[in-house]
Amino acid sequence: MARSATSAPLDEPREAKTGFVRELGLLDSTMIVAGSMIGSGIFIVSADISRQVGSPGGLLLTWIITGLLTLGAALSYGELAAMMPHAGGQYVYLREAWSPLWGFLYGWTVFLVIQTGTIAAVAVGFARYLGVLVPWISPTSWVVAPIDISSGFAISLSTQQLVGVLMIVALSWLNTRGIRLGKLIQNVFTSAKTFALFALIAVGLFFGHNLGANFAHPWTPQTPEGGSPIAAGALALIVAFGVAQVGSLFSSDAWNNITFTAGEVKNPKRNLPLSLALGTGLVTLLYVLANVAYLAVLPLAQIQTAPDDRVATAALQAIFPGAGTIIMAIAIVISTFGCNNGLILAGARVYHAMAHDGLFFRATGKLNSRAVPAVGLILQCVWASFLVLPRTRLHDAAGAVLLDAGGQPQYGNVYGTLLDYVVFAVLIFYVLTIAGLFRLRRTQPNAERPYRAFGYPLVPALYILAASAITLILLFYKTQTSWPGLVIVLTGVPVYLLWRRSAAAAAG
Repeated sequence: MARSATSAPLDEPREAKTGFVRELGLLDSTMIVAGSMIGSGIFIVSADISRQVGSPGGLLLTWIITGLLTLGAALSYGELAAMMPHAGGQYVYLREAWSPLWGFLYGWTVFLVIQTGTIAAVAVGFARYLGVLVPWISPTSWVVAPIDISSGFAISLSTQQLVGVLMIVALSWLNTRGIRLGKLIQNVFTSAKTFALFALIAVGLFFGHNLGANFAHPWTPQTPEGGSPIAAGALALIVAFGVAQVGSLFSSDAWNNITFTAGEVKNPKRNLPLSLALGTGLVTLLYVLANVAYLAVLPLAQIQTAPDDRVATAALQAIFPGAGTIIMAIAIVISTFGCNNGLILAGARVYHAMAHDGLFFRATGKLNSRAVPAVGLILQCVWASFLVLPRTRLHDAAGAVLLDAGGQPQYGNVYGTLLDYVVFAVLIFYVLTIAGLFRLRRTQPNAERPYRAFGYPLVPALYILAASAITLILLFYKTQTSWPGLVIVLTGVPVYLLWRRSAAAAAG
């Protein structure tokens, strides 16, 4: 197996050298899994999914498939996590199973878009819903008005963007103060948003009266007013479900972040697999029940046409007219704050592991006096904050600039476009990582495996087949976002070669 000259053997306790403190117990680790997964997606993406699949049964089935895929992947990752309980997680698994290049390409994409772009998106989501409570936080209240830098892009700083940046900076600084403070924030906010999601489900199921009507004909396609008809036929149905997985998979992502912090988990050979199973299982259950609650409160047509796709807000408004918007805004502010804390805490550990292999900035491989990678946190903070600022200029099908009600140009967010691009790439990395489980069973049969993947080889193989099928569907039916994602990943190849050359020169 190809290895970096600076890669540590699997049985070497790298954390003993780097000085990480094993502070995270099973509850803390489970909170990182669940808290990183639950952001704002579950409250929004069901609208688009329902338009894609066109039926109540299809909506629930999409979330069930996503949950099974996520749980299957987490159970498979458990073996790798227990086998290699080192900081960096998935980066380490790809490095050891395939080569340092594949590990680097993953880590590079994590820094460039996956982690930082998600942090930027969650921060602006936090600011958007905080704006419901504090009206001066607005996407059109400018600190720096949009400056067009090309026909397709601009840069701006609204009060909404400013609050998003301040959130990233504040959480990054708090996490430089040590893992104990970071886990405290995570535990408090994950507990709060889990309770809020439970409350949403309970209220929806208790007060809702539409479940029977929605499931009178659970598989009958319903086209939203003004929408495109749902295509008929087996192939069209498979494609619709594959494309619909984008929203639910993205909402269920980031469960692997606990593997990044493996160097700080107590008894990692036990607690990492358990936290992956418990965290993903809990969130899967909550997500499916949340969609049952939506269907209990709202007819499918209202889910499909919810204003700004805010399905949860529409459901609460139907139950508590006038107060639903405020209640949901508070819940999402809490949810996004906790989600970003987990993302910020975990991401810097990947860059730390890369730096120890000579494949990232050397300073990111050092810990501060509180035993956390402060430079990595700062670098991640700077790049994620920058990604909040660029905007896309929106155009209609004819190429004309879209204008709002006041006649002003409308803008999108660059990070949103980038995240659309990398969903395809993220699935490839998941498939490669779980395929690495088979490879390591063959190449390192005698390595210690305190936990062996549940259902091996069937469960990991089914995940690989299902995720590969979704990847192919996206490649052929969402080509405009799939190919750019691959290009983003491949930009890491020349960077890898330069860093390898630099590391070799330093060693020589």
